[in-house]
Amino acid sequence: MATQTVDERPETEVTDSMVVRFAGDSGDGMQLTGGQFTLSTALAGNDLATFPDFPAEIRAPQGTLFGVSAFQINFGSRQINTAGDAPDVLVAMNPAALKVNLESLKPGGLIIADSGAFTKRNLEKAHYETNPLEDGSLAKYDLLAFDISERTIEAVKDFGLGNKDALRSKNMWTLGLALWMFDRPREPIHDWLKQKFRKNPDIANANIAALDAGHAYGETAELSGPLKQVHMPPMPTDPGLYRTITGAESVSLGLVAGAQLADLPMFFGGYPITPASAILHHLARLKEFGVTTFQAEDEIAAICSALGASYAGQLGVTSSSGPGIALKTEAMGLAIMVELPLVIVNSQRGGPSTGLPTKTEQSDLYQAVYGRNGDAPMPVIAARSPADAFDVAIEACRIATQYMTPVMLLTDGYIANAAEPWKVPDPAAYEPFPVSFMDSLPEGEQFLPYKRDDKGARPWVKPGTPGLMHRIGGIEKDALTGNISYDPANHQKMTDLRRDKVLGVDVPDQDVAWGDDEGELVVVGWGSTYGPIKQAVNRWIEKGAKVSHVHVRHIWPLPGNLGELLSRFDKVLVPEMNTGQFKTVLRDQFCIDAESLTKTSGQPFYIDELEAAIGERLS
Repeated sequence: MATQTVDERPETEVTDSMVVRFAGDSGDGMQLTGGQFTLSTALAGNDLATFPDFPAEIRAPQGTLFGVSAFQINFGSRQINTAGDAPDVLVAMNPAALKVNLESLKPGGLIIADSGAFTKRNLEKAHYETNPLEDGSLAKYDLLAFDISERTIEAVKDFGLGNKDALRSKNMWTLGLALWMFDRPREPIHDWLKQKFRKNPDIANANIAALDAGHAYGETAELSGPLKQVHMPPMPTDPGLYRTITGAESVSLGLVAGAQLADLPMFFGGYPITPASAILHHLARLKEFGVTTFQAEDEIAAICSALGASYAGQLGVTSSSGPGIALKTEAMGLAIMVELPLVIVNSQRGGPSTGLPTKTEQSDLYQAVYGRNGDAPMPVIAARSPADAFDVAIEACRIATQYMTPVMLLTDGYIANAAEPWKVPDPAAYEPFPVSFMDSLPEGEQFLPYKRDDKGARPWVKPGTPGLMHRIGGIEKDALTGNISYDPANHQKMTDLRRDKVLGVDVPDQDVAWGDDEGELVVVGWGSTYGPIKQAVNRWIEKGAKVSHVHVRHIWPLPGNLGELLSRFDKVLVPEMNTGQFKTVLRDQFCIDAESLTKTSGQPFYIDELEAAIGERLS
């Protein structure tokens, strides 16, 4: 087919944002496709936010509804804060992908479907009685269906691949079409494929051929109506070095930065669990920054090894998700009792027990604040976005080392896996907080291992330091000497001291993220609800409503001015992906009649549902 001239090509549209969802079977490479489309979008200068959504099964049966994997990206030439509510474009690689994701698509949205995968068997697996591409059931959408499988096989036939191997490249064909559709360059993807398959150049070249064929299809095919090239100008940004970053990468880099600011080597003890495993993977590649990683045989060994490293004079770090955090609980109590720094990263996921391993939730807040035996207080902080996780990880390291305490850092499945642009900060902008180990005593002075400084922190002594031997362990100890003590008054004193130390952590005053510092309604969030709350509140502010957004980073202890700040509003609404846990904490601490808006579907809040909830509560 002859190449069209510019005037003959399909119409080009200009827009300021777009939401695209790639969906297919677990083996169709949708996460890889989305990741590379994200890379090309970042290089084009657009702001973006992504949401990978995939099943927990390593390889669910092919073509089944519960085996569908999806990747959504919201990108534009304006500020983007969420992965988007409803996709404008749905790329469906098989019937199951269409069925699972169709309900989310905007009315009038575009469906790009691989008709070659809509076989009788695949339709039956997706519980379709008739082919939706042919029966008129998709009439309210724009539909573009063609045989991507056949075109992929044709594109790579020169490389001698069998049909099964050739079809592994159809995600690249699809990516090529998406790159054409949104006017993205192919060269960065070419370079990435050559690097990824450098030991097998035939596979690299086959994937490049498939990518180019998909791009050429959009460029040259005689298509009517649905498929138009979309041009999206870059978003104006401050000058600087930018990169896309996931929450897991951001936490990892923040932990390393925090250890550097504390002038300590870092030891990470971890055990694989979704979605926390990525932190172990990232840190294992950062050995040159004084990072030691250890994959333990279980969760208990992981945290105990990290605590042992802190005892030896390093910054101990461990991470997990809800079930693993439950197993680590006893060792957290030990860390509180011996008063050593330790950072615990909890990447929350859906449900109790195994629950929804690959879905997002915020339901570990009670566990973080209250969930240990005895009176065992511990600072808790929460990241609001992938980029924010970097600064929150540094803050966790600062609190842990300055107050000699374990600290829990809360992220969730959405933050861990999602990506957004990040302006790489200037390291000189961060104030160091170097640790001082006690290594000697004035002559004639008795060593008191639990004598505290003005922050309530006891001295940190490396084992083997001459003249500074002391007892350490989980049994209650004397408030100064550290000797084992069962004295009732001493236990009361130590309980109070540990509590007061945590309550005395220097938490900055709470600010108002958006809106005025008083009004009719304040929406209070924490964690990954930041983006959708911000957008929903801004929509109401633009309508003239007296609504504000407060987003809390320090979950425990809470900011000292938070109660007074919230009292200036007539109503307090707390959206969270649990059954109302932070609302309970606010009521407990400030006697505020806060109202919950809860969601436990494993999916993030949509802007529209928050906007509607705010509207219901405004006069």
